[in-house]
Amino acid sequence: MPRRHDEPEILSVRTAARSRLFHIEAVQLRFANGNEREYERVAGSARPGAVIVVPLLDAAHILLVREYAVGLERYELSLPMGCFHEGESALQAANRELMEETGYGARQLERLHTLSLAPGILGYRMEVVFATSLYPHSRQGDEPEPLEVVPWPLERLDRIFENDAISDARTLAALFIARRVLQRRQRKPVRYELPVTDSTGL
Repeated sequence: MPRRHDEPEILSVRTAARSRLFHIEAVQLRFANGNEREYERVAGSARPGAVIVVPLLDAAHILLVREYAVGLERYELSLPMGCFHEGESALQAANRELMEETGYGARQLERLHTLSLAPGILGYRMEVVFATSLYPHSRQGDEPEPLEVVPWPLERLDRIFENDAISDARTLAALFIARRVLQRRQRKPVRYELPVTDSTGL
């Protein structure tokens, strides 16, 4: 595939650092104007490696979970999410994570969007999946403690953006996307009725 003329040329990619969780790459670029610059990025897979689920419990509620966020050292509300297992599709991973974190499975799953996070330094991608027709079904996950499952009323979805208990950008973005989908689906066509006239003129 030919390289677009306005994209920088990748001169080299080398490992700058590696830990148990992260692989840091140093990428040397040459821009169209001749300038060269080295950037560091967290190496990522070419295929999406994580999934976030928007579960519709019923016509009036979505499901959130309350989980300890070690980065912020506090409990946070978020949507169910997690990484793909080997050989899983996005929808399979979404249903598994849903079962592990909420105790529900979904009969209907729909991919809505792919999110990136800090694309300037991360190759991270996350699939947003809408889950409906839920039924009770739990699976053992890898959480260190049981998660609190919180049904949230759809009529209060706007207030969730004002709730200090949620700061996770992935959750807020996925809820915004799902809200637009729900609004479109709930929008009913407008019926226009023409006045009936008596063709006889009487």
